[in-house]
Amino acid sequence: MPAPTAKTTETSTETSDDVPQPSCRQTAAHALTIVRDGVITGEGPTTRGRIHFSRALDADDAAWCARILTVSAVEHQPVSRAEVEALFEISDAAAERTDDGRFDDLLAKAVAHHAASESGLPVPPRTVALSPDTDIESWAPTQAAKIDTKVLEWLASQMRGKRRVNHRLTALVATLIGAAALPLAQLPGMLDMGML
Repeated sequence: MPAPTAKTTETSTETSDDVPQPSCRQTAAHALTIVRDGVITGEGPTTRGRIHFSRALDADDAAWCARILTVSAVEHQPVSRAEVEALFEISDAAAERTDDGRFDDLLAKAVAHHAASESGLPVPPRTVALSPDTDIESWAPTQAAKIDTKVLEWLASQMRGKRRVNHRLTALVATLIGAAALPLAQLPGMLDMGML
């Protein structure tokens, strides 16, 4: 079965037999690990029917991630920590990117969705929040005072030491931490300031 294209990401329910159709956030996180494995090896159900090099992330990989994160079973649930951690693993696994920035955009939006919801803030449905047509600034929190400190600490631990810098995510974190009411002294060692 062919991998999804960017056009099918928003509406298709087509999946490979080896990639579970997410029924909850836990199975969505598991499906993302299958995408990660395909990125690492260049083989597997998410790469079937196309040329895919190991350690490469292309538009089809980004489309797989977007489709997994926006299936109807999880559309109205906040993005979970396990899903975000799986996205970070995919990002770490990809030494080469040919997705025109779609994955980085998706990762930043998923992180913001998770951080806001974990902090008790309202978030739009995933199909709206994670859409490439929706500006993250239209719904994501812009002040750290509204984000739970533990969530910020977790996010900083995820970003610390990353070899690839996601500029969209770094800008979001800089907005939340750097321009926020919380002084950096309250969050010791959270970020490698060289990333900003």
